[in-house]
Parts: sequence; C-alpha cells; structure tokens
Amino acid sequence: MIKITDMRKKAPYMWEIEKSFRDDMNVPARIFATREMLDDVLKDRSVEQLVNVATLRGIQSAAIVMPDVHEGYGFPIGGVAATLWPSGVISPGGIGYDINCGVRLVKSQLELSDVKSRIKLLGAALYTSIPSGVGKGGDILLSESKLDEVLRYGARKMVQKDYGFEADIEHTESHGCLDNADPDMVSHHAKKRGEDQLGTMGAGNHFVEIDVVEEIYDEECANAYGLFENQVTVLIHTGSRGLGHQVATDYIKIMMGKMRDYGIVVPDRELACAPFDSPEGQNYFGAMAAAANFAWANRQAIMHSVRLAWRDIFGGRLEDLELLYDVAHNIAKIETHMIDGQPKKVIVHRKGATRAFGPGNPEVPQDYRAVGQPVIIPGSMGTASFVLAGANRSMELSFGSSCHGAGRQMSRSEAKRRVDATSIINELEHRGIHIQAGSLKGVAEEAPQAYKDVESVVDVVHQAGIAKKVAKLRPLMVIKG
Repeated sequence: MIKITDMRKKAPYMWEIEKSFRDDMNVPARIFATREMLDDVLKDRSVEQLVNVATLRGIQSAAIVMPDVHEGYGFPIGGVAATLWPSGVISPGGIGYDINCGVRLVKSQLELSDVKSRIKLLGAALYTSIPSGVGKGGDILLSESKLDEVLRYGARKMVQKDYGFEADIEHTESHGCLDNADPDMVSHHAKKRGEDQLGTMGAGNHFVEIDVVEEIYDEECANAYGLFENQVTVLIHTGSRGLGHQVATDYIKIMMGKMRDYGIVVPDRELACAPFDSPEGQNYFGAMAAAANFAWANRQAIMHSVRLAWRDIFGGRLEDLELLYDVAHNIAKIETHMIDGQPKKVIVHRKGATRAFGPGNPEVPQDYRAVGQPVIIPGSMGTASFVLAGANRSMELSFGSSCHGAGRQMSRSEAKRRVDATSIINELEHRGIHIQAGSLKGVAEEAPQAYKDVESVVDVVHQAGIAKKVAKLRPLMVIKG
C-alpha cells in the first residue's frame, strides 16, 4: 500500500515516487497536487495505477498524473505517459473507453444582459435539438460508407456538409482530423453503435452548458482569444459515444490475448498493450484515430445545432457564434519532446488530460500562437469552468499536458446514494443556474459535490507553470442527458 511517506516533494506542487520504489518500475511516478490533496488521492487506487503505468515498456521520463486524478481503467484519470516511438507500447487503457472525449468552447458577442430573459427558452431549444442519454440516437443516420468518410476526415467532413465553417477547423486541435485514421480497423459492431449517434451528447458527465465570463485573469490572452467580461459562451463536452467505447473494448480484448507473444508482462491486466509497431498496435492506432475523428465530427454537429437554436432565439447569422477552441481529453498522439537533452519521438497517451502547448508552438492556431494554446477546463454542473493558456514549461514537466476537469471524489453509485437530485436542482435554480436533464439519477451522479474543487485543481496547474489562468466562466444553463 502506497503512503505519503513514499512520495518525495520535487518542486512546489510536484511529488514523485522514485523508480526504486518497485523493482518493475522503469521511471518515477509524478503527481501534481498540493500536500492537502494527497490524502484524498490515496483513498482510491489511482496512485497504485500510476506506479503500474511506470512499468510500461518504453516509457520515458515519468508516469504523470494531474491534480484531477482519480481511479480509472488501467491508467488513472488524469494520467499522461509517453512511450518511445516506434517500439514502445500503446495501451488502450491509457486513452480510455470514451476516445476523444473533449470540450469545445463557443463564444458569442452578446452579454448576459442581452440573453438573460431568454436563457430558459434557449435551454429548452438546445435540450430538444441535441439528443442526449445513454444509447440515444439522433437525426443523422449514416450508411457504413458515409460513416467511413466521417471516420477518415472527422470535423472537416462535417464542414464540407455545411455543418460549420473553415474557421472551426482552424480552431480545433489537429484540425479535427488525425491523418492515420483507418476505418477498416473499426469493427462492424462499433460502426453499428455509431451509425445514428452523430450530433448526440450521451449521458454521464457530458453536457452542453451556457456560461458567462465572470472574471478575466490575463488581459493579453483574453484579447487574443476574444474573451471579455459578461460575454455569453457555450461549452460542449462529449466524445465518440458507443463507437469509441466499442473500439476500446475490441482492442483491449485483442491485446490481452497477444501480450504473451511479445513477451510483455504487466502488473494489471487493464494495462493490456502491444508494441506500437506491431500489427495489433498499428491496427488499434488506426481505429483509435478513426474514433477520435468521429468525436470531433460529433462536437462539430452539436455546435451546428447550437448555432441554429441560437439564431432562432437571438437572430443574427450562424457564424456569429465562433469556435474559440476544441481540445481532446482521451487520445494518443505521436509527438516530439526533449528527453534527456535530446529530441525524441514518442507516443503520448493522455487519459483525462488536455494538451497544453505553449507560445510559439506550430500546433497552436496562428491567431493564438503568441500566447499559447487555449486549455478548456469544464466544471461540474454548478461550478465554474476555466480557460487557461498552455505554457512552455508544460513541455518540460508533463509532455505538454494539463488537467481536464475537476475530477471525481465520489463514485457514481455513491453519489446516487448520498445526493438528493431534486434538492440539487432547486439549490442551483436558487443560484441562477438552470438544469435541463433527462433523469434525476443523472443529476445525482453528476452533482457538484461528487467532484473535487475545480478552482483548487486549476490553481495547481497554474502555480506549477503548466498553464496559466485566463478566464473564469459561471454556468447559467446546463443541459445533460
């Protein structure tokens, strides 16, 4: 059992469990947190999972976890690991079941006073036009050949079909498309699960949320991002739905059956993996990229529904709602990072972690490049959300990665036992936060008290120099499955 005394404080807000802690570790395990957070972190298996990640073949520098850490499948949520390309392993547990779960922030030019009287009307329109809930399908029904086009081209395919504008692509991570996507590596069963889910939200912690910019911390970054106080924005949080879940299920099973062939031994079967350059590794990478493209296309389609509802209620043009940025949370990418003073190509696994590249990086859109990549940190139904700017120090500390949210502190089953959903809805209504939800059970599972304090989590990232705070968003209306 891991204890506080097993950790060494390496820097403010950064702790490590040394490589010598266990014979099978290849690198240290690094945790970003305050001392007070560590007691809660040790209440579940997340740190043990992080130590297990440190045993992966080809892992570089450290197994890393963000301050929103909690127990996940294989990797802890908030986990980051980079394995050496091309012979290091790729692990579906290091990406997660909801491939490219992510967030996009849409900005309007309206202020709170312009929309306040019609917030409930807008919420009802969004709830009607964006299907939500477990397994819920939508109006876009794709044949397998049309779905394959979405899997290959992602958000760009949606823009070609008039579900958005070229500027949306410019302001989406990886331009909304991973080039290595291979629809042929996605099973027929996974495609069947996705054929009617484009433009739908799902359930769990996914949402569409109307927010107001409550506070600006950094004027230079806010000006570059087009953010100002009292501005009304929309957050969209969802991923690849059943298609991505099935891709993960399929390849975890495949890799569990092949590890012995490659001489791979892991301390937890949930870390099932294969060498990146093996047939299984390449097949999964192609399928994962296809699922990631589906997620970007999904958020693009949802944003189109938001634009239509917004125009119906407030008038104007569809393009009056602009995409600030779209970031992925659960993904693996090939990137080059400085390791031991040398540039190395690595396979960066981000599982409940957000890319946070700093100023000057060519991956950052040109109009944001001087200040760094927008990092969008959603709150938890009733708590604030944050916009941060990636910092170059993140490249040294965390392979250019940040936290992705508040992080759970109650399981969903515990939240259902302890939280009265009706009371939560009434309390939030009293605070001026309106909820449109498909079930009381879902409200209880996602209640604010089921999550950590997002402000404390964001402060750790800010103080550690991974990303700096730009703006705070306060929720006005939350639409959940």
